[in-house]
Amino acid sequence: MTVGLGMPSLPAPVLAPRRKTRKIQVGKVAVGGDAPISVQSMCTTPTTDINATLQQIAELTAAGCDIVRVACPSRDDAEALPAIAQKSQIPVIADIHFQPNYVYAAIDAGCAAVRVNPGNIRAFDDQVGEIAKRAKAAGVSIRIGVNAGSLDKRLLEKYGKPTAEALVESAVWEASLFEEHDFHDFKISVKHNDPVVMVKAYELLSERGDWPLHLGVTEAGPAFQGTIKSATAFGALLSKGIGDTIRVSLSAPPVEEVKVGNQILQSLNLKPRKLEIVSCPSCGRAQVDVYTLAEQVTAGLEGMTVPLRVAVMGCVVNGPGEAREADLGVASGNGKGQIFVKGEVIKTVPESQIVETLIEEAMRIAEEMGEPIDEESAGAPSVTVG
Repeated sequence: MTVGLGMPSLPAPVLAPRRKTRKIQVGKVAVGGDAPISVQSMCTTPTTDINATLQQIAELTAAGCDIVRVACPSRDDAEALPAIAQKSQIPVIADIHFQPNYVYAAIDAGCAAVRVNPGNIRAFDDQVGEIAKRAKAAGVSIRIGVNAGSLDKRLLEKYGKPTAEALVESAVWEASLFEEHDFHDFKISVKHNDPVVMVKAYELLSERGDWPLHLGVTEAGPAFQGTIKSATAFGALLSKGIGDTIRVSLSAPPVEEVKVGNQILQSLNLKPRKLEIVSCPSCGRAQVDVYTLAEQVTAGLEGMTVPLRVAVMGCVVNGPGEAREADLGVASGNGKGQIFVKGEVIKTVPESQIVETLIEEAMRIAEEMGEPIDEESAGAPSVTVG
């Protein structure tokens, strides 16, 4: 009997088929339909600082970001958009609030898309016809971004608070206005800071039309809390095939948002897996310092992009089995470790040499796979504890 080692073969199994949505273009990136789920983030630099913004976009691109959003709260920001849109390696979305004139400025600037928030743009419904006309002529797509924190006052009065139903009613209404003007190149988001409300809103919205959906838990919080909230909400929706593009909102550097977003998609087999570290959580059976070993191996392989599963195990109960099933692994005990490559023990080394041996073997395997190791590439390896 043949035992499958390492990463799952392609196509990898998923929990549910993708929901069928219309496909739109955000610059060179397709969103919806059969296009891969894309990962977005937003620059934290002042848009007026063109060099700093482009530098951050380059860092986000290297981290695996597909689409980037930039803020446009002032005329000076709007005037900086042409240079940023032209020089960015990935499509740029202009984030517009309050001032409808900046929507037109972003379209004229060559941005790939414009995010509009109907709840806080003056007389937005009256502007839809002109926005649709200008966007269609320029080949620019739109994101209708409904947020709990800036919901239309009329809906707040009707529902009492930003419920899932209120978010969906706002989104469906605005979508109908664009469609009345024969404009269909838009996606929708209905964000809330509560994952339960957010999930319900997207589930309801997915039943109302075939629009591509941008997933997000707004104001998710600091890195740890925001990661948990986003992973929980996204997992609930993506596991049902709902979602065409995502942004993990963290009170953290935007590169961290991209790393988390990519990891969520990889964990659900919605994006090809790269490096994965499988490590045990340690327990009374462990005979080596598993925590330190796993951290050092993870740090040593930072930047590796090849699809490689590495097992770092600390006892004789599950260690040999997990190490044998991985592409590369170690089963540790009594101050030493057995190094496995593709299911076979190739050597036994002292505990002090485990990390360097695993890194050397990983580099060798990566080279054999014909993929160079890019130290600037996207995301840290994933870490799975058993």
